[in-house]
Amino acid sequence: MKLTQAMVEKLPFPETGQVFYRDQHLVGFGLRVTKRCKSYIVETAIRGKTYRLTLGKHGILTSEQARKLAKQTLAELTQGTHEKQQVAAVNSLTLQQIFAEYIRVRPLKSKSCYNYTRYFQVAFARWHDYPMNTLTRNDITLYYSELCEQHGKGYANASMKLLQALINFAKASYPELLNFSNPVKVLSDKRQWQPLQRRIRVIKPHQLATWWQAVQQLHHTTFRDYLQLLLLTGLRKQEAATLQWQQIDFIEKTLIITDTKNSQPHVLPLSDFLYNLLQQRYRTATNHWVFAGKQGKPIVDPRKPILQVTAMSEIVFTCHDLRRTFATIAESLDISSFTVKRLLNHQQNHDITAGYVISSVERLRTPMQRITDFVLAHLATNQ
Repeated sequence: MKLTQAMVEKLPFPETGQVFYRDQHLVGFGLRVTKRCKSYIVETAIRGKTYRLTLGKHGILTSEQARKLAKQTLAELTQGTHEKQQVAAVNSLTLQQIFAEYIRVRPLKSKSCYNYTRYFQVAFARWHDYPMNTLTRNDITLYYSELCEQHGKGYANASMKLLQALINFAKASYPELLNFSNPVKVLSDKRQWQPLQRRIRVIKPHQLATWWQAVQQLHHTTFRDYLQLLLLTGLRKQEAATLQWQQIDFIEKTLIITDTKNSQPHVLPLSDFLYNLLQQRYRTATNHWVFAGKQGKPIVDPRKPILQVTAMSEIVFTCHDLRRTFATIAESLDISSFTVKRLLNHQQNHDITAGYVISSVERLRTPMQRITDFVLAHLATNQ
């Protein structure tokens, strides 16, 4: 059978799947027909490696044009020209191209995508147009030290971790790069990674009343309620800032976070104080955000009210310090470590015992209320 223009046009489209028609006059030349498309292909095996390449769609190419292109492509495959071209193309991939593919393919959360883009655009601006495989271990060593001096250890570590992930992604995507050693590995080989000191700052029990009083004085009641909710739930700042009313169940007295860091839904019971706080906000709500900001969007940046509270109370803190304070209070009340992890929605994959302990949301209600009661009790005793 010879694939001619007239014959190809008469071939029916299958309802599902795909059908191959192979030309008997030119071995390796064929036609792939799907339910919507007819495409000319070449296929051959060279040194145990099978190649199947699409030449183009029928209608854009005639059968004769496709046949000529097939002869040329098969010759290139046989002579190794195509493989050399493919290797050259992969070797010329720039860091910018790899990053674009990484962002497109990986199922990243919007915040992760934003952070990765910010690191890439700033930290690696000088290398955007570099072919990836031209980066050397010496380049990495010198630039890592430079980043540490100019931006700090945390920024340098995060930037280089991203670069390491990009190169590993490229190696996994292109077999031609399998033998390329990731140059960022030099930081591990030379033990050059700068350790970061874990933050331990919390609001201490004797500071709670002063801090709470300063929060109460905020003119912006949305940020007042937001900061109080952070302290009494241990939620991450973005989880709380983007809360919607559909995530609050006033009948069950719970809230649920679905877009979490570990991708596991997080359900928390509401203490009496939080239930009343959210009820009051709901009565005056004008849109679907619990903590609505400007132009019908959720609040974005709490830095200004945090600075105001700090100025009034002389207590320096961040949103994550409130999460750490929540956990510290829970531990001080002898709440079990399993329950604390559950309250914080921390992964317990590596804890074998935790895999046998199933906690319902109702099991968390008493611990949540105890933590709120602890805070409120310290407000009363320090007034």
